[in-house]
Amino acid sequence: MKFLPISLLILALATATALAYDPSPLQDICVATNDLESGVSVNGKFCKDPKQATADDFVFMGLRNPGNTSNPLGSKVTQAFVQQFPGLNTLGISMARIDFAPGGLNPPHTHPRGTELLVVVEGTLLVGFVTSDQLNNTLFTKVLYKGDVFVFPIGLIHFQLNIGNTYALAFSGLSSQNPGLITIANAVFGAKAPISADVLTKAFQLDKKVVDHLEAQFWYDNN
Repeated sequence: MKFLPISLLILALATATALAYDPSPLQDICVATNDLESGVSVNGKFCKDPKQATADDFVFMGLRNPGNTSNPLGSKVTQAFVQQFPGLNTLGISMARIDFAPGGLNPPHTHPRGTELLVVVEGTLLVGFVTSDQLNNTLFTKVLYKGDVFVFPIGLIHFQLNIGNTYALAFSGLSSQNPGLITIANAVFGAKAPISADVLTKAFQLDKKVVDHLEAQFWYDNN
């Protein structure tokens, strides 16, 4: 049996890793457009004709105002992803504003396509992420204060909790124009269609009545 040279295996792995992230831009600008007749497909969304781009395509004002935290989680995430900010198309970056009421939580979630870099602007946050089974699902957690920065590696479950008695505010930068979002509780117990109770009772070692109760809840989305 013949084996591939180590160099070819390394090249294959490197190529697979490179393809797992947003492709590098193939042009100076590529503003997203829903007009498929005049648009040009490169990568990401269809692109507006660069000759028709204006400065307005590269500014987003949706992060100016506080988000409404009057909800069961006490937090609000305002996204500036390519869906909201077309000028990000093909650039491999995005942002979010996260507002927290006292005790507010941005619940455990993952971004399957992006690393997140969070900076605290106001308040005190308890943040953390959990590694994969490679490191035995180790929790890395820290209390952050105004001006502190914390990074959440791509794809890992993470959270932010306001442990202060006052409003808190943070901004995040993400390494994808569309990093994706999977909120764990919503995805597991609020899936459409519902995941079989037989699966969840065995996976979480819970009584079926508890699973039925959890699946019957309204799982609030703070995005």
